[in-house]
Amino acid sequence: MLRKTFETEIQHLKDEILILGSMVEQATIDSVEALRTRNEEASKKIIEADKAINARRFAIENQVMVVIATQQPMAHDLRLLASILEVAGELERMGDYAKGISTINLRMTEALKPISNLPPMAKKSVSMLHRALTAFVNEDLDAARKIPLEDDEVDAMYDQVYRLLMSYILENAHNIEHANWILWAAHNLERLADRVTNICERTIFVATGDYKENPSSFHKLGETAPGK
Repeated sequence: MLRKTFETEIQHLKDEILILGSMVEQATIDSVEALRTRNEEASKKIIEADKAINARRFAIENQVMVVIATQQPMAHDLRLLASILEVAGELERMGDYAKGISTINLRMTEALKPISNLPPMAKKSVSMLHRALTAFVNEDLDAARKIPLEDDEVDAMYDQVYRLLMSYILENAHNIEHANWILWAAHNLERLADRVTNICERTIFVATGDYKENPSSFHKLGETAPGK
């Protein structure tokens, strides 16, 4: 009976992680779309909605603590609960990236030069996140090992945005500040993909007990927006 209760609580926590992940995925896509269309009202709503992401993260943490205290898990179960704590924290930070992109939209004062790479970057990063979370709750080792390899695609998109912005600056030196805002938005998407790699590492840890950092996770994880 106790084991059945424990398994029910674990499943509930996994469901909560998926819900939190869905909230972050939507916030990321919406923040980039709001930036692309310069929709300030949408950005304000995303910033406000970040409070719900934070609250859900802490609710997950509290529930994990209750399970650890009442069920006294060992070995695999303890690794899983510790990793749920870690993944919830990663997701909350990703939510901050979406919030940061929304803040960029509110702070920019001039018309946005179209940057076609940002929506594809967001779509790719969110796809990686969605599949990484599915792999985490299913302990899918194969997926957890393959998904981080896709981080190179996001890095390549970031490099292309950087080159476009450098050309934009060369056209007119007054574009530097504007280009910096856009580069920070792209930077946030790149960092989101880096954190997806962390989730995959946790999946491998839960399933095998081994923890090995992927080389792509060695990047310095930066701020969500300049001046934040």
